[in-house]
Amino acid sequence: MKLGTNTQNRRDFEMAQYQITVNSELLHHLFQKNTKDSGMAQLLESIVNQILQAQATEQVNAGYYERTDTRKGYRNGTYPHTLVTRVGSLTLKVPRLRNGDFSTDLFSRFQRSEQAFILALMEMVVNGVSTRKVENITYELCGATFSKSTISELCKGLDPTINAWNSRPLSETEYPFLIVDALVIKVREDQRVRPRSVLLAIGVNQHGYREILGLQIGDSESEAS
Repeated sequence: MKLGTNTQNRRDFEMAQYQITVNSELLHHLFQKNTKDSGMAQLLESIVNQILQAQATEQVNAGYYERTDTRKGYRNGTYPHTLVTRVGSLTLKVPRLRNGDFSTDLFSRFQRSEQAFILALMEMVVNGVSTRKVENITYELCGATFSKSTISELCKGLDPTINAWNSRPLSETEYPFLIVDALVIKVREDQRVRPRSVLLAIGVNQHGYREILGLQIGDSESEAS
């Protein structure tokens, strides 16, 4: 089972707005104590790794194998780092730099704003990747504003990643139980707070863990009925 995405109603919510208005409601339904969502963990792992590579591009002021007079350093491979999140453990590939230390502030920033980051991620899953969303996420996690070219390249990489998660096959895992629920949340949008309905499909796998199979956000409370 897979829910479709609502691409016609894209909204550019800032992470701070999401954190204020819906985190306690939506996260309670998506990630409860018995949640160990391998699919969501893989998606989160891929996105954070792409952000780490984008951060390396910003620090050295050059992409892979890019020849430029403004280059400030060179990459020197990666090393693994485990980051524990509410959806599972992520194995991250942290860049090494030859001419300086790579900033790892992202890890502590992620743990402080994990709820906001996951909510922004879920909004991208539903409505697609946008420049503003990616700018907000990278600023929150890295504490710096990335260049337009880096953001553009990051969006190009995140878009197929999100689409692949949305269209992933669900037949590889058996789900003895399926939970379909509708939730009405309040979202701050255009200086107003308005209700929006969220339709959730959650599968319980053979190990008893819940996994998000799909979700769809509607325009109003009436769409949840």
